[in-house]
Amino acid sequence: MTRARNLLGTPFGSALIGGVIVAAFGWLAIAAGWIDAKSTANTSVVAPLVTPVAQNGAGSAETNTVNQIYRHDSSGVAFIQAEQPAPQPSPFGFFGAPQGGRTATGSGFVIDTDGHILTNNHVVAGATKISVTLGASETSYDAHTVGTDPATDLALLKIDAPSDQLHPLPLGDSSKMAVGDPVVAIGNPFGLDRTVTSGIVSALQRQIQAPNGFSISNVIQTDAAINPGNSGGPLIDSVGQVVGVNSQIETAGGGGNVGIGFAIPINTARDVITQLEQSGEVQHAYLGISGTTIDPNLAQAVNLSVDSGVLVQQVVPGGPADKAGIKGGSTSATIDGASLNLGGDIITAIDGKTVSSMDDVVNLVNAAKPGDTLDVTVRSGGSTKTVTVTLGDRPSSVKGSETSPLGPPGG
Repeated sequence: MTRARNLLGTPFGSALIGGVIVAAFGWLAIAAGWIDAKSTANTSVVAPLVTPVAQNGAGSAETNTVNQIYRHDSSGVAFIQAEQPAPQPSPFGFFGAPQGGRTATGSGFVIDTDGHILTNNHVVAGATKISVTLGASETSYDAHTVGTDPATDLALLKIDAPSDQLHPLPLGDSSKMAVGDPVVAIGNPFGLDRTVTSGIVSALQRQIQAPNGFSISNVIQTDAAINPGNSGGPLIDSVGQVVGVNSQIETAGGGGNVGIGFAIPINTARDVITQLEQSGEVQHAYLGISGTTIDPNLAQAVNLSVDSGVLVQQVVPGGPADKAGIKGGSTSATIDGASLNLGGDIITAIDGKTVSSMDDVVNLVNAAKPGDTLDVTVRSGGSTKTVTVTLGDRPSSVKGSETSPLGPPGG
């Protein structure tokens, strides 16, 4: 079985599963999306892209070499050390005195001249002290956490460093990336600071699992070598702009990099940064269902009236979907070894857009914010109806949002 592992091998940065793609019989708990909050006058400004690293004679951006990108951007990459508290002693005294805490290493990058640094949540979660060094400097700065968002695995730190030591990296537009585009990763794999690797965008629109069990959408897949310690570092395009935050890897047999890495898109990070700067936390939309993708084989096996869509398995009691009248399944069955709840509503469209899979549902919820309404078209009892769902505020974790287990999460 393919195993995914966190890029940070510490207890508090525990096992994220990379490359979670929703399968036909996969259980998924829906909730995501973030508020498109407007920044205040006192909010620090994320570094704008003024010019590319290099331009050709005609004035349009040309592809830069890895060396050019590294020389231009490496000074804005951070080496992060996060100290974890010592484990609690055994209440039975079997294992002697408690040992000291551990220090985990990760990466990050400067985003503005106020000293804000973006990294992964799993790099700093639970840390008692966070230290940051920038670029090739040997100076270490104490960092405090402005806010974290486990739902997107992002964290915003702040250091008090002289302005001449702060080199914000320009943020690009991850929606413009295409499969095959060249990319560069700069970070600190295995604590080897200032390491650069290169590759291409090998896939787009992936979903991975966040630390709190919900899914992160529109993730960039790359074959640029990223390893434990690269977490939180920038994925950079050919003109020196950050297009993603390196977060997870897919592994085979528990080893290191095998050419499949995942980066949280920078467009997702922009929204998160704004909310963390303003309030220290991020709100996400919440639908409150688990569901299964319908394909022709499943439709035939259980005699469904449609051969595509999403079969609602369970509805969270009192959640947005439940309040709108969407029903989950009531009859348990096992199809090809997968447990299903049959008899629930079938989602076929949301806001007039055809729904063919759970990925579609997750992405549409991810694009919304709490308080938004979605018109959900369902097949129910042999007839079709459209109900309006007012999305709620998502719970802090999948476990906390359900009254019964809903299986592996995905939304």
